[in-house]
Amino acid sequence: MQYVLTLTSDPTAPALGSAVIARATETLEAAGLSVEHTDWLDPETAVDLYFSGPVPEALERSLHEALAGIAADINLQAAAGRRKRLLIADMDSTVITSESLDDLAAYAGIGDKIAPITARAMRGEIDFEGALKERVAMLAGHPASLLDRLLAEVEITPGARELVATMRRDGAYTALVSGGFTSLTAPVRERLGFHTDRANTLHVADGAFTGTVGEPILGRDAKLVALNGFCAELGIDAADAVTVGDGANDLAMLQAAGTGVAFRGKPAVREAARFRVDHGDLSALLHLQGYKRSDFAL
Repeated sequence: MQYVLTLTSDPTAPALGSAVIARATETLEAAGLSVEHTDWLDPETAVDLYFSGPVPEALERSLHEALAGIAADINLQAAAGRRKRLLIADMDSTVITSESLDDLAAYAGIGDKIAPITARAMRGEIDFEGALKERVAMLAGHPASLLDRLLAEVEITPGARELVATMRRDGAYTALVSGGFTSLTAPVRERLGFHTDRANTLHVADGAFTGTVGEPILGRDAKLVALNGFCAELGIDAADAVTVGDGANDLAMLQAAGTGVAFRGKPAVREAARFRVDHGDLSALLHLQGYKRSDFAL
């Protein structure tokens, strides 16, 4: 069976070169494997090394040890079936660079109260649904116009546009599924070209937040339900999906998908997810599917 080792780095600070490739090749050879060919996906930024198995259990650990100190992401997978037909992406700290609820809290002057709860929920230390209700309750009475400021200042994560545009061009279905709020996911969906979005409803009355959120709350289980539902609608298996997120509420869908990527994830998520991107941007998800930068839709 043929496998591929994909190394990716930050396109703004490429970290790959001949010395890195040589070190990775030596590690594969030391494990009794032989590199059959090397394919540069983006010069000095992303590369595929193809080899045939069987793959030793300790190979990935050996590669991390060999490439320690190099700002590169290391991911192994079967060479066949890399291109996916479904993309499901988390929004906060994934498709956008920040946590939207923390941003709203900061604008309202209560960031020091809400941000620590967000951090604990994303690490999986406390229940997501309960934490969401607790944080939203603190927004009660604050002006809903804070959403306008959030929309004006939100930053899209580098690589997100290329990821959605390229997969959509090639026939994949793309969904933004978030534990955040529809008041932000809908504009972000339109801006990036996702087919659809799902999120929670933040209640507003008389120009102010009521401090409540619509039920049922979209959390960890709901993201897995969304993955299974989209797969059923498309007539595909979860193996044909790529999912990406950073927090504990993303973990179920990351583990169920064929390519579930912890994107700059929290420690527990990085450890449990099969694929990790800690250095590259979201275009790394295209490289994991074998796309070259010259193949990207712009």
